[in-house]
Amino acid sequence: MNEVHASDLKSILHSKRANIYYLQHCRVLVNGGRVEYVTDAGKESLYWNIPIANTTTVLLGTGTSITQAAVRELAKAGVLVGFCGGGGTPLFSANEVDIEVAWFSPQSEYRPTEYLQAWVRFWFDDDLRLAAAKAFQHKRAHRIADAWKRRSLRDAGFVVTAARLDELLERTHRAIDLVPDNVSLLTEEARLTKALFKLAVDAVGYGDFTRAKRGSGGDPANRFLDHGNYLAYGLGATATWVLGLPHGLAILHGKTRRGGLVFDVADLVKDASILPQAFISAMRGDDEQAFRRGCIEALTRSESLDFMIDTLKAVAVETAALAT
Repeated sequence: MNEVHASDLKSILHSKRANIYYLQHCRVLVNGGRVEYVTDAGKESLYWNIPIANTTTVLLGTGTSITQAAVRELAKAGVLVGFCGGGGTPLFSANEVDIEVAWFSPQSEYRPTEYLQAWVRFWFDDDLRLAAAKAFQHKRAHRIADAWKRRSLRDAGFVVTAARLDELLERTHRAIDLVPDNVSLLTEEARLTKALFKLAVDAVGYGDFTRAKRGSGGDPANRFLDHGNYLAYGLGATATWVLGLPHGLAILHGKTRRGGLVFDVADLVKDASILPQAFISAMRGDDEQAFRRGCIEALTRSESLDFMIDTLKAVAVETAALAT
């Protein structure tokens, strides 16, 4: 059998890749030139191929190991690797983001610098950094308006009152334009998220719900939100890597947080795609695997990675232009 190497594969744009993998209780290795994960079934070992050319992110959960050869092939294909706990949260390791969310980014001296140069042109100016953060929040609100009214959500039982949603988002757009500083914008972001939780609860008839900190939420919706958000973080890390933007150059989540930009980018799609799926899955009684599959389908169907990359590019160029 002829071996296939990552360098032989045709490159697929990250924004068009379809796969995010969460693996547990397995070994990841190279077998015949292919990256595979191996599970044990009694005395037999089962080998499953990972199509690395069509993969953005691999999350390695409880009971996993990975070989150096596998890491090399994943890096050549531009796949981000994250180590995490059971169920996809929390993420461990301490390479690119911070102690809570970290990724092993593929190393390459040929990453683009165009958008990094535009980003740093405005990033050290407080007013321009705030303008970029406002642009992100406007994009986030528009994304929610589009996603929450889709027929696919209604068919799944997530029926939101359009008038309430429109009123909430219009108020948010006005507030975003008026906030004077980063702290005020974070406050508005939190207010919107809290109101969205209330809308989601009413949309599915969930009952009492209080958003709990990671690891302290006993109800399914809280657990699913934690799990799904880390999938969005994986896409956020991928989007910033594609454009060559360091994760520490945050525009909203603080200049001192090493992985703040990943949080900024993930927020573009978290409420639009992850939040509804968390409540839908909680009401249906889905397990973690079914919920994860629903999230990945929603993120892929809505071309979330495309949206993240396009938003980063637009904000970088448009805000940098204000600095000249």
